[in-house]
Amino acid sequence: MTTLLDTLSRDYLHGKEEVLRLSLVALLTGGHILIEDLPGLGKTTIALALAGITGLSFGRVQCTSDLLPSDITGLSVFNREEGHFAFLPGPIFNNIVLLDEINRAMPRTQSAMLEAMEERRVTVEGTTHHLPDPFMVFATQNPSDQSGTFPLPESQLDRFLICTGIGYPPEHLEKGIIAGGGIRERIGGMTPVASTADILAARRCVETGIYLSDKVVNYIYALVEATRSHAMIQTGLSTRAAISLAQAARAAAFLEGRDYVAPDDVRGIAAAVCAHRLVMRPDQQTVDRGELLRALVADIALPLA
Repeated sequence: MTTLLDTLSRDYLHGKEEVLRLSLVALLTGGHILIEDLPGLGKTTIALALAGITGLSFGRVQCTSDLLPSDITGLSVFNREEGHFAFLPGPIFNNIVLLDEINRAMPRTQSAMLEAMEERRVTVEGTTHHLPDPFMVFATQNPSDQSGTFPLPESQLDRFLICTGIGYPPEHLEKGIIAGGGIRERIGGMTPVASTADILAARRCVETGIYLSDKVVNYIYALVEATRSHAMIQTGLSTRAAISLAQAARAAAFLEGRDYVAPDDVRGIAAAVCAHRLVMRPDQQTVDRGELLRALVADIALPLA
């Protein structure tokens, strides 16, 4: 997995190391990732590169206000020659599904993705269809203050293991990108460096082979408890959020080549996993939740070995 990460960072996506690492953390834990940033910073390119380097099947949905749930899940059509209806699977039946500009879809269509993201299956016309394994939603959204956007509800935000931004690349890297042009064509010819079996084996290792000590569990609980009693926060982190943080910390430790979770693994990934799950009080909506989460983490003492 580290070879995969190094190849993408070195040869294709310069200056995107952190978002690539977070994407791999989501893939290794069976989670989903939401990237929120301005258009034109490479959100879609990262999803394409991740699918190309892993050799996983890839589906894309360009979300618009007239997108229907059946455009994502698929639908049954009548086959005149055979005299019966046949199900045509939608793009959700791929290993990696890019939901581009998800907050441009109507709430009814957004909710159609909940079952797929949580249960790894979709129900169409009364029939349940299971999704492939691994399955990962890679969603992007534009800032909610842009026109034509519908903010994701808390219940759907909670389905994303990780929410992060990209930001502008450093000056010297951006100049190189300008000089070299886009890399979409190069991504199309990318040679996979990991197989589906490799990814599933890495997932099993993350799930069962990475030790999480009681001290680190107490550290995670202290953070969760701090969010529940903070004056600016209306609803703190749930138990599901705490479980997600532990899973992500395991994957972060795995990528560092360790078989145990260190407190710094939790500290380093807490904002990406937890900040978007905080529900602020009505008079605190403009507060940067990522900064608040990082301040809470900084106030909690790291457990000693």
